[in-house]
Amino acid sequence: MSNIHPTAVVDPRAEIASDVTVGPFCIIEGDVVIESGCQLASRVVVKQSTHLGTNNQISEGAVLGGKPQHLRAGEQTGRLLVGSGNMIRENVTIHCGLGATDCTTVGDNNLIMVNAHIAHDCHVGSNVILANNVMVAGHVTIEDRAYMSGAAGVHQFCRIGQLAMVGGQSHLSQDVPPFVTVDGISNHVVGLNRVGLRRAGFSERDILDLKAAYRVIYRSGLSWNEVLQQLKTQFSTGPATAYFEFLQSVKRGIVRERRAPARSTIRIFHDVDEDATPATKTKAS
Repeated sequence: MSNIHPTAVVDPRAEIASDVTVGPFCIIEGDVVIESGCQLASRVVVKQSTHLGTNNQISEGAVLGGKPQHLRAGEQTGRLLVGSGNMIRENVTIHCGLGATDCTTVGDNNLIMVNAHIAHDCHVGSNVILANNVMVAGHVTIEDRAYMSGAAGVHQFCRIGQLAMVGGQSHLSQDVPPFVTVDGISNHVVGLNRVGLRRAGFSERDILDLKAAYRVIYRSGLSWNEVLQQLKTQFSTGPATAYFEFLQSVKRGIVRERRAPARSTIRIFHDVDEDATPATKTKAS
């Protein structure tokens, strides 16, 4: 296998396709499968129980299948399954599943930029972009075509919906519904990801339906159960059906909208005298 650099350390038990390129100083452990067309630059480490599909490009210093950063991580950890056509850039770390039967999965055609981290038991879909220094904690799900900007962080067990756009330096501790944009300064939803929707080929009719569903979720003033019922009955076809499918499984709550709800009341106190009694303070709503 002349495509393996002589300084690379490759366990003989690893299954590597004949056309795979393995660069200088790479380490490939046993129980690893690397399928056709993959290219590993220098200093890439592929840990045991990792499976790479076809045509993945792995840049310098990436570590795939590393041991979970968890106090319960023992000797028997799980697997990492990576699909095909992914570009995994320098110093990316993706950890395997926590338990012996657990698995971290990454789909197809993703771009995972420099220094991004994907923790144990995460599930990343396809055509996802994770920009530089994105931090994804354990058990997070990121659906297809989501975009996470630089230095965004996601709390464990959260979900990022399909085609969501997450702003830079966001810190998320609740689920992000599909198709929305999260502002990186306020960490609040600021509307639909219209640019992403158009680039993905959504029609104006689709976008109008998504906008109507968005208003049911964030601006109707309905209770949570009423919101779910409205989504289920009003949007039974088309892309907007994804809202009900996503929201019915919410356990951590969803990221709030930056705009105040229409029915909310903000109390403002004017010209308050420090010595005045509460009854004499002027209020405006």
